[in-house]
Amino acid sequence: MKLHNSFTNQIEDFKPIEENKVKMYVCGPTVYDYAHLGHARCYITWDVLYRYLKFKGYDVTYCRNVTDVDDKILKKAEKENKTPEEVSQYWYKQFENSMKALNTLKPDIEPFATKTLGEMIGMVKDLINKGFAYEVDGDVYFRVKKFPHYGYLSKQPIDKLESGARIEVGEKKEDPLDFALWKKDEKFGYKSPWGVGRPGWHIECSAMSRKYLGKTIDIHAGGADLIFPHHENEIAQSECANGCKFVNYWLHNGFVTINKEKMSKSLGNFLTIDDLLKKYDANTIRFFILTNHYRMPVEFSDEALASAAAGVKRMLNAKRTPVDESFDITKTDEYKEFVEAMDDDLNTSRALAVLFELANKANKGEDGAFTTLYKLAGALGFSFEKATLSDDELNDVVKRVSEKLGEEFKSMDEILAYRKKAREDKNWDIADKIRIAFDDEGIVLKDTKEGTTWELK
Repeated sequence: MKLHNSFTNQIEDFKPIEENKVKMYVCGPTVYDYAHLGHARCYITWDVLYRYLKFKGYDVTYCRNVTDVDDKILKKAEKENKTPEEVSQYWYKQFENSMKALNTLKPDIEPFATKTLGEMIGMVKDLINKGFAYEVDGDVYFRVKKFPHYGYLSKQPIDKLESGARIEVGEKKEDPLDFALWKKDEKFGYKSPWGVGRPGWHIECSAMSRKYLGKTIDIHAGGADLIFPHHENEIAQSECANGCKFVNYWLHNGFVTINKEKMSKSLGNFLTIDDLLKKYDANTIRFFILTNHYRMPVEFSDEALASAAAGVKRMLNAKRTPVDESFDITKTDEYKEFVEAMDDDLNTSRALAVLFELANKANKGEDGAFTTLYKLAGALGFSFEKATLSDDELNDVVKRVSEKLGEEFKSMDEILAYRKKAREDKNWDIADKIRIAFDDEGIVLKDTKEGTTWELK
């Protein structure tokens, strides 16, 4: 298996530290708002890597943190007159729901920053004791120039970084390049040897990675926007504190763009996962993301999602037969082609082509074709199960449809009975209004001789 290592900028053979075991860390969300399509790309990409490593037989420990202490969380808490914990807990739950809706597997370990403060303080102490960090009036900074390899991951020479560095008002750094390990914060902070404060963002991941995976790990992944300064700073502080190499393989996914601009909250051009799921199902979003190589930018458009929806339909509408657990998929040409594609730095677009080939063979009734399709598609995280709604979600849909129609319905059955009567009375205007109202909710009504059924798009 070959992977592109951002640190060396080379495609390299993947060799884990411990045979058959993989320790993998992914930078998780800062929980203060809805997750958007950019987050979907990141977490679906690394969900596929996680699934594929397990598919190949590796024993994987996947750790993805939750940043629940951050400037953005504090600003939201002040604005809404809530505690930072109330804000972060609420938005973590929304994130968790979005990830579940996208059919991403839960990481093996999901540590919260506020629950790992002891390890962060311990790491900052180590850096001070070794001369790599210093304290000034309750703030602690890392001495960047004491780490000779700084800038290697982002391929930025130190003199170029120096020319763009500035000291903000209130900062008392020795050097403009130095970054915060601990910030004085008497209002929202925690007790530490340097007074009441809170950790810098970068030290959080270094401490959590060390606590749960060890000092040197196999894979560290995240979005390309994290290369500098976040991952660059992680390397510096981890290697100085631990006295050894931090990560063997750095992997980064490309941006999602809209009109050639990176999708981000700061630019205000983001689509939330929740909004997206009202129009497209999880399989379609995953297909859209995997059609492109993970390192390349992806341009979002309704046309691209419509094309992905057609691709998913072609794959999932393959003639189904019972999955035959006794059938050895490893003997098939398609399995070999699939593995060859995925072993080539996760070439998912080639892997999808193999799935189409299997769908065609399944339609022709070839032995084992559907079983192979089902298992290989599962390795990419596609679900062959029909999406469903919980009772609460269905009640919310009924409520919204009722409001649109200006009526009061108590259940889905009641609305369908009302529509049936409208059709019998040839009141096509009302029947169409109901169909369109459900269509807006991502639900398709199907009229048959036996009656009307519904399913999610």
